[in-house]
Amino acid sequence: MTFIIAIDGPAAAGKGTLSRRLAETYGFHHLDTGLTYRATAKALLDAGLPFDDESLAEAMALKVDLAGLDRSVLSSHAIGEAASKIAVMPAVRRALVEAQKAFSAQAPGTVLDGRDIGTVVCPQAQVKLFVTASPEVRARRRFDEMTAHGAPADYLAVLADIIRRDERDMGRADSPLRPASDAHLIDTSEMGIEAAFSAAKSVIDAALAH
Repeated sequence: MTFIIAIDGPAAAGKGTLSRRLAETYGFHHLDTGLTYRATAKALLDAGLPFDDESLAEAMALKVDLAGLDRSVLSSHAIGEAASKIAVMPAVRRALVEAQKAFSAQAPGTVLDGRDIGTVVCPQAQVKLFVTASPEVRARRRFDEMTAHGAPADYLAVLADIIRRDERDMGRADSPLRPASDAHLIDTSEMGIEAAFSAAKSVIDAALAH
């Protein structure tokens, strides 16, 4: 029986850092499902194809190699913007959700993070976490991250972008961002990574003990 940890939440809430650390701690396979949408968007960008053709986007989604997702390449702002446009397409979501479900079945366990893991991809997950923080805190983190890498950044523009992405993620008809009814909420607004990690670990340890 594979043990699945589903971690959902909005952009820049800290779920990626938390997910990678949990996967390492428990020796589980990890998938940042957002990268699957980014990889699809990058394939369209690289081929010079439009973003409003659902069948083209679906064809690219079906070819995504989950083993070859490179965070450093896929984390650019342009790819992120493109990804959020194709992520609303039902055919793209279906193709990528099937791939994510197949990934989640690996032994001994998996950690998947995204927007709809606990609600759509792995509703059977033994542990569901919803990691969130206020838009202002998330914008500050994203701003600090960008300036630390020497990228030009404007805090108010970053905040507006975060709010716009939240509205798009929460408002879409197909698989909107929301906590699963049985998800444990971790609000990292006033919490460092250590506190968030220990909160998550205590939930997981209790589930593993059953």
